Amino acid sequence: MVDSSVWIDYFNGRECSEIVYLDTILGIKPVVIGDNILTEVLQGFRGDNEYKIAKQLLTALPLFQLSNKVLAVKSADNYRALRKKGITVRKTIDTIIATYCIEQNIQLLFTDRDFLPFVEFLGLKSAI
Repeated sequence: MVDSSVWIDYFNGRECSEIVYLDTILGIKPVVIGDNILTEVLQGFRGDNEYKIAKQLLTALPLFQLSNKVLAVKSADNYRALRKKGITVRKTIDTIIATYCIEQNIQLLFTDRDFLPFVEFLGLKSAI
């Protein structure tokens, strides 16, 4: 799964190891997107043409629904577990994404530092 942090850098033409990796695997390895990630990325486009291109690319990927009742409670549990360690995740959506990936055993490609505690303490698997 590719987080919005990577997609945003990708569409903005930024250079980093995560973008190089994404370019390498697109069309070769399975790449999936979460429903809330799709929303986050698409809502950021100002121009209609760029929006249409991104929408076409991203909606062609397999789309996963990132939450339900069980995952919502598990996300809260994970947030609380990190908070007890003195770590506050800045965005709830990052907790939901990380929890989904942990529970479904899916690697996450990200540049957002909020995912690092999930890797270190809760078993999130980084794609690189």
